[in-house]
Amino acid sequence: MPASRRQFMLVLVGLPVGAACGRHQQTPAPAKEQHSSPKPSEAASPSPPPKDPDGLDPALAAHIEHLRARFDPRGWTVVAEPPFAVVGDGTRLQVRGHAMTTIRWAVTQLQAAYFERPPGEIITIYLFETGESYDQHARELFGDPPDTPYGYYSPSDRALVMNIGTGGGTLVHEIVHPYMATNFPDCPSWFDEGLASLYEQSAEIDGEIMGLTNWRLPGLQAALRAKQVPSFQDMCESGGGFYTADPGSNYAQARYLCYWLQERGLLRRYYQEFRAGVQRDPHGYDTLVAMVGPDMSAFRSEWEQFVLALRVG
Repeated sequence: MPASRRQFMLVLVGLPVGAACGRHQQTPAPAKEQHSSPKPSEAASPSPPPKDPDGLDPALAAHIEHLRARFDPRGWTVVAEPPFAVVGDGTRLQVRGHAMTTIRWAVTQLQAAYFERPPGEIITIYLFETGESYDQHARELFGDPPDTPYGYYSPSDRALVMNIGTGGGTLVHEIVHPYMATNFPDCPSWFDEGLASLYEQSAEIDGEIMGLTNWRLPGLQAALRAKQVPSFQDMCESGGGFYTADPGSNYAQARYLCYWLQERGLLRRYYQEFRAGVQRDPHGYDTLVAMVGPDMSAFRSEWEQFVLALRVG
């Protein structure tokens, strides 16, 4: 990489290939509908609400005060990192560090690349410094054990719950989901997860967020050699089966399709065209064909050769 390129690395470690990112995909559709709002061209342009003395939106400021009243007695730290509220059981320096680096960086980059609007509801990010505290407090605060040791997004709780001790990659992944719910509420699971998974390990290159190769690659390569990876049409049209009928490669396949589009300079264009045409193409497959086809067999062969030539790191 040229020395002139600025790089900010976020790493996710240890998840098994094909693992879900957390509980959010099991939440019923109405949770996404709560986040939906008119497209920018359809929305009115009211004057912005007055800010509190600290410059926060009043609703976020009130939520921060509520969280402080609840969690200050525990010795936890509560900070605002718009558009999110952040709660952590680490030291104040640790929690502020996560907020001012990983969260702020991800928000800045994702908004610049894809998302015009912040999440439609105030989301609280809970950061737990160890696996033990993450498991204990997820059970205590939300009533059931987490289904992943790394972190998850729960729309019904308006919360991202993280074992931040495993690194920042899961956090960046999960931040994508509430943004997607607001800006592209009809997005199918495969693209929601593919884009989120792309940024599990990411860098800022020439001022833009870029996904890097990561731990999902070797498993995908093995599945490709074993002829176990579904067609792109099957993946795009999988619906909820993206999770329930996952042969062990769906997350990786979606991620590395997004990676291929990124490396060809097509990913943001694909997002924009898919979102604009989702009513006629709810799965995104026709948009993909129009962009990389029409010979999808030839494209599949090119993509497989591309993926098999990649290396982690």
